[in-house]
Amino acid sequence: MGRAVEGDDPRRCGPREAREDGLPGQRALDETGGERGELAWKAGKRRTYRPWIPEPGRWLQFDWSEGPRIAGRRTWLFCAWLSWSRFRVVIPVWDCTLGTLVACLDTTLRRIGGAPTYVLTDNAETVTVEHIAGIPVRHPQMVAPGRHYGCQVVSCVPYDPESKGGAEATVRIAKADLVPTSANLLAAYDSFAELADACLTWCDALNSRRHRATGQTADRLDVERTTLHVLPIEPLALALGEERLVGSDRTISFNSVRYSTPPGYTGARVWCRVVGEELSFTARTDSGNLSEIWRHQLSTPGVPQIIDEHYPDHPDGRSIHQPRLRPRSEAEIAFVGIGPGAGRWLKEAGPAGATRIRAKMARAFELATVLGNDKVDQALGLAATAGRFPLCQPWVRRPASSG
Repeated sequence: MGRAVEGDDPRRCGPREAREDGLPGQRALDETGGERGELAWKAGKRRTYRPWIPEPGRWLQFDWSEGPRIAGRRTWLFCAWLSWSRFRVVIPVWDCTLGTLVACLDTTLRRIGGAPTYVLTDNAETVTVEHIAGIPVRHPQMVAPGRHYGCQVVSCVPYDPESKGGAEATVRIAKADLVPTSANLLAAYDSFAELADACLTWCDALNSRRHRATGQTADRLDVERTTLHVLPIEPLALALGEERLVGSDRTISFNSVRYSTPPGYTGARVWCRVVGEELSFTARTDSGNLSEIWRHQLSTPGVPQIIDEHYPDHPDGRSIHQPRLRPRSEAEIAFVGIGPGAGRWLKEAGPAGATRIRAKMARAFELATVLGNDKVDQALGLAATAGRFPLCQPWVRRPASSG
């Protein structure tokens, strides 16, 4: 058999010709030998480790994930995982600052009912300042929460596949189920409260399922709670900011500026901290969890930040309060009972300084008895609009007499 000539397909040549000319047959042999050598080298250099078996009350892992955008604004998801019971907690937040992290940890620990021995996370800037000779230097303000809650904050070792895998799995599942994409066809969230409710519903549904690895449900958390440390009554206020008391006008004072708060927190304590150019409010919600309830743009003295939606019972603003109708005597009750036009007439007649109002009210009631409430009420409403409050002028046209 002759040698392969130029233009022939090398794949049609025999193995001998292919090897002599350095064609694909030889390359295949070289690649096979190289792969075997690489596998042999890896077998001698392969890193081995012992599987990590969690113990009750020992480990809580958490990580961050980017959440959905609300009105074009970026959000984050705090994802925590109690290792032994596989209990998951997902909390939406606006940022990943230290104060927000402490608030999320407080909410998570109170939701699970205690503090574990260790809290494991990644080497974020809010947790680890730097590494010296491979040793992580913990953030001083992150050590304080550990002492306050009775647990130690530790960071995972790089390239350790099982040190934080549970939290990363929670992040992956939460992003798939909570963040709207073209794949899951979820609708966009209209408000931050809607996202918070969705996260709480998602956690309840996921924790009530039977876990694939353990074959058990969330009842395992009741067993682990017996091994957790007791939590302090108060949160760590150092990281949450300065404490303020919400007044009866639903405002707090921060640096001589008044800021309004959402309804439902009158008389409650809130914590205020500056985040960039914004002022963040943190308070305990109805569920007992610490949560960010509002953010204001920082202002200067003399320029209060009052939001209309914080006062749904005052839709027209503060302005001047108008007196409410409060009939007490029988004559007043009878007159106001004619209809809304009668009440409007009385509200206009008083400030206008009309005379003999009680006599006019009695006359109107007599006409309503004869002609009916509807006609008299309509006439009183027109008189109030026109600003006319006569005594003898007929408000209601009498029916024309026949003959």
